[in-house]
Amino acid sequence: AIQLGFDAKEAQELAMFTSEGAANLLIKSGNHPEEEIDRVTTPMGCTIQGLNEMEHKGLSSSLIQGMVASYNKINKIRKEQM
Repeated sequence: AIQLGFDAKEAQELAMFTSEGAANLLIKSGNHPEEEIDRVTTPMGCTIQGLNEMEHKGLSSSLIQGMVASYNKINKIRKEQM
């Protein structure tokens, strides 16, 4: 958002509330993210273009790798404490 001209506070709020809204939607609906994406995007629209760009840059892969790294680290700590 800063790159688009928002100040730092506005950029942070946009990121926080966008993430919060997406998470709440999934928590409340219980649906798979792809199902909700289909409901909120239009063909050739700006939302799907943004989501596709994030996916092409490896968003899902990065999230998975981060979770696996954290999981592996906590298991390593547990083994060292035994």
